[in-house]
Amino acid sequence: MQPLKEYSSSLNISVAGLDLVLHRHSNLEELWNQMTEEEFTSDERIPYWTELWPASLVLSDWLKQNSERIKNTNCLDLGCGLGLTALVAASCKANVIGMDYEKEALIYAKKNAIENGLDTVTWTAMDWRYPAVKKQSLDYLWGGDIMYERRFVQPVLDFLSYSLKPNAKAWLAEPSREEIFALFRHSLDRAGWQYKIVHTQKIPAIYAQAVPVSVRLWELGKKL
Repeated sequence: MQPLKEYSSSLNISVAGLDLVLHRHSNLEELWNQMTEEEFTSDERIPYWTELWPASLVLSDWLKQNSERIKNTNCLDLGCGLGLTALVAASCKANVIGMDYEKEALIYAKKNAIENGLDTVTWTAMDWRYPAVKKQSLDYLWGGDIMYERRFVQPVLDFLSYSLKPNAKAWLAEPSREEIFALFRHSLDRAGWQYKIVHTQKIPAIYAQAVPVSVRLWELGKKL
């Protein structure tokens, strides 16, 4: 997609062989002003879900390339935001749950699914610290730039351990967050997980800037 010059209430993007329209909150400043002090201070519920991140674009292409792997499997988009990667997976005939902490994000994700004729996704509000999926029920799980703070590392690993089948895979795309993923790799080693980088890509930022974003895509699995 072409870099944006400013925030807009809808995005027209071409990714993973699809032409999609993604709707989002019409006024970002208004959304910020609506946040209560409790929302901001307790879990720092900053409305990052309104944005489309480079990691999600790379992840979308990866899902399309692996469409035969995820077809007819149980999948979860962790921190689905506007629903992009969940919709790509739905187009690959995967059985997808789109999960986000913010209920308003899911309102737009559902709208985007209907708009794009991909309304087969199950949308659910969930806190990854308190899983509301069946234990060891998922074949694939993915997330685009979901660990941007150190405090997310252990809850994400706990969620993966709880929700994934023994031979399942997780894919995490991130914009080279070296410090956080060094901590994550240390936690994976201690928990007995296997991991590797399966793809790297430099991609233009969503908003115009001189330097492209370098995205790494990790594949994780439990050691059997």
